[in-house]
Amino acid sequence: MSSAWRNLGEFLRFLEDKGDLVRVSGPWNPKFEMGELALRTVRKGGPALLFEDPSGKRMPVALNVLGTEQRIAWALGGETLEDSRRKIEELVQIKPPGGIGDLLSDPAGTWEKLQNLRALAPKHVSKAPCQEKVRESNDLDFLPILTTWPKDGGPTITFPLVLTKNPETGAQNVGVYRLQKYGKDTLGMHWQVHRVGAENYRRYVRRGEKMPVAVVLGADPATVFASLAPVPEGVSKFAFAGLMRGKPVEMVRCQTVDLEVPAEAEIVLEGTVTPGESHLEGPFGDHTGYYSLPEDFPVMHVSRITHRADPTYLSTVTGKPPTEDSVMGMAVSRLFLPVVRMLLPEIVDMALPMEGLFINVAVLAIRKGYPQHARKVMHAIWGLGQMMFTRYLIVVDHDVDPHDMGEVLYRVGLQADPLHDLTVVEGPVDQLSISNRRENVGGKIGIDATKKWPEEGYPRAWPEEAKMDPTTLRRVDELLSQNPALAQALQKRR
Repeated sequence: MSSAWRNLGEFLRFLEDKGDLVRVSGPWNPKFEMGELALRTVRKGGPALLFEDPSGKRMPVALNVLGTEQRIAWALGGETLEDSRRKIEELVQIKPPGGIGDLLSDPAGTWEKLQNLRALAPKHVSKAPCQEKVRESNDLDFLPILTTWPKDGGPTITFPLVLTKNPETGAQNVGVYRLQKYGKDTLGMHWQVHRVGAENYRRYVRRGEKMPVAVVLGADPATVFASLAPVPEGVSKFAFAGLMRGKPVEMVRCQTVDLEVPAEAEIVLEGTVTPGESHLEGPFGDHTGYYSLPEDFPVMHVSRITHRADPTYLSTVTGKPPTEDSVMGMAVSRLFLPVVRMLLPEIVDMALPMEGLFINVAVLAIRKGYPQHARKVMHAIWGLGQMMFTRYLIVVDHDVDPHDMGEVLYRVGLQADPLHDLTVVEGPVDQLSISNRRENVGGKIGIDATKKWPEEGYPRAWPEEAKMDPTTLRRVDELLSQNPALAQALQKRR
């Protein structure tokens, strides 16, 4: 298996060879019908879908491409997510040489690792498949843009890679922000207030300049995944994709705006956003399972459309979990634990339950080293990138499995005193949150479910847990091995 899928088409052919892609023929409608089938498929852990001839359109549509953990692992060049997690661990463990002495000795091969990373940086090319065809018109009607839910405000591009840049530094950023189709050549830029794209837009507003934007519809799967991943600040998401792929992402300059896009992309929309121009966007059936309310967002005017000779439109469907984006969220929480631990090494493990939408609920297992350690971790997490949106944060001891919600609730109920072990704060919350009275601002709670120490004001001796001795455990295991029927009966009752 190749670890560097050059483009979406290569990956789709691989999935088909693996029996993990189904071609769907017939006039399925991009309005409601295709999305409903995709939702049913992802909730059954089913295959990727390739709609060959959507009604009224000639372009194939790929859905549920990253809808299972196995497909995400393949997308990132491994057989399991653990393969990719090891790559990230190796990355965060690299320490730049501190001086000439380190360069000369370099016993751990740090210099060689840094050189290898540099070789995986994006590579610039002058000719690209994504520019094989230039459309005569900027009319977006040729795209099979889905409408998923009955009260959605209009057809919405749900899996775009939106590229912007900081006008002061020139640094490019890529994020996944939905784009509602306003008119034949206009789109709504739904970048939420906390996102880098929104901050770049505010910079252009202050300068009174039009903002260049490029939208990529379909790229190689590692680049798609990297675009929505919480890559550390200052690290290019395209460089991160190169690390996952084991091969640089080739980039090409756009034709009408000063931005670069993945050369192997399926479709590229180039355009600008005029400061101060906005249009009502929504409602939209979001990943919360609720419609996000109509709100004004900036308008992108499309100035050019380029694409491959035979492009495939990549999309996804949002709604109440489980959905494809919730599966990707689970993968992100597992893959990026090494990055969190780089900043907070006391964290042993972390769980972001799907039911908590990966931003509302987090459980952290920590190796407690001093009084009030759990509270220190809470405040650090609330100051850490997108983790600042966590509404309910539970901290348990290192020997508790944070992924076992039964065990976690057992510890909360037994070891957390609501009078003394809750920390309530106010701060930024996700723009799509519906419970807060004020937009983007709300309450957050931390629950210290660790064992309490005298230094934390606990006046009594903490009781000892009742655990069976190892000798008895081994003896019972041995007796069960001699009685297969009994062992099987116990197994059935789990």
